[in-house]
Amino acid sequence: MKQSVRLGRVAGIPVGAHWSVAVILAIIAELLAVSVLPGAFPHQPAGLYWAVAGAAAVVFLASLLAHELAHALVARRNGVGVRSITLWMLGGVAELDGDPPSAAADLRIALAGPAASLVAAALLFGAGAGIGAVGGPGVMVAAATWLAVMNAILAVFNLLPGAPLDGGRVLRAALWRHYGDRGRAERGAARAGRVLGAALIGLGIAELLALRSLGGLWLMLIGWFLITAAAAEEKAAAARTALAGVRVADVMTPHPDLAGGWETVSEFIGRAAARSRQDAFPVVSPDGGLAGVVLASQLDRVPAGERDRLRLDQVALAVPPGYRAAPDDPAGPLITRQRLGGQVAAVVLDGGRVTGLVTIGDLQRALRWRTLAGARP
Repeated sequence: MKQSVRLGRVAGIPVGAHWSVAVILAIIAELLAVSVLPGAFPHQPAGLYWAVAGAAAVVFLASLLAHELAHALVARRNGVGVRSITLWMLGGVAELDGDPPSAAADLRIALAGPAASLVAAALLFGAGAGIGAVGGPGVMVAAATWLAVMNAILAVFNLLPGAPLDGGRVLRAALWRHYGDRGRAERGAARAGRVLGAALIGLGIAELLALRSLGGLWLMLIGWFLITAAAAEEKAAAARTALAGVRVADVMTPHPDLAGGWETVSEFIGRAAARSRQDAFPVVSPDGGLAGVVLASQLDRVPAGERDRLRLDQVALAVPPGYRAAPDDPAGPLITRQRLGGQVAAVVLDGGRVTGLVTIGDLQRALRWRTLAGARP
């Protein structure tokens, strides 16, 4: 899930939001201001309804962040790095830098999110009761109670047994412990996620036809998301299994053409066009250290009038630590990694020097040959 807006860092973890967050905030604010709050406490000023509803929508977003932050912090305590947290319309995603080391760690990470949502529900129930006890506005009590109920529902829903929900992770941990095979457990949890998604779509259709309720469309949307995400996870699990035992050095493009950060865009285009077959280039500083990555598609977007002025180190993409690999690192985890610029899975360093580059094309090629050689899960 690509971040549209960066919100900062929490506990050192980059936090951002996808543009679809604005949609869910607007839906929640309108639902509360037009339906929930007037229904609980009628005949109040419209401005009050909207002010409380807007604040409640922001609190709901904060509770989603708390859910994902709990996953991230427990993952970090169990030796798994965390690249980022991204909030979006249907919740959030904590992007982990690697796999849990054991089924027990997988279980702890999975349960952390629902536990945080239940704690948030309890705190919001308490806040609502406290506001009511001191004679605070009834609309605030109603908003806090609604938020508490939503967080409780979020916790329970997330524990349904199917990937990519937290309950799917719990199922994966149980299957992993039972079979002793993470790949088999991942595929089982993904299949359960597809079944769960189909069931939700069926329920949504039934609600839409029988009750003429638009809530059925929401269930269908969630079901479609579960099927799509579960299918992607099953495919990624199969790919990781196919690459079991394969090192980064086995899949990388060795000794790729490098770009000098001091070169202008125009100079580099002229040099690369004459000899290179790459579409992505590690950018190095004068001392040979990694300064970033530049893509041919990026250079194409640089205005012609700016190409003689801009240097490559001014337009290159930064390479976060999670996208730097060593030749002997396992290649499997690169499958599920978001690509820098949509292409680069990792820059390979040995002794601080660039020795290779792994792109989506490299991974697809390795998977194709492993599959042809019979390395199926």
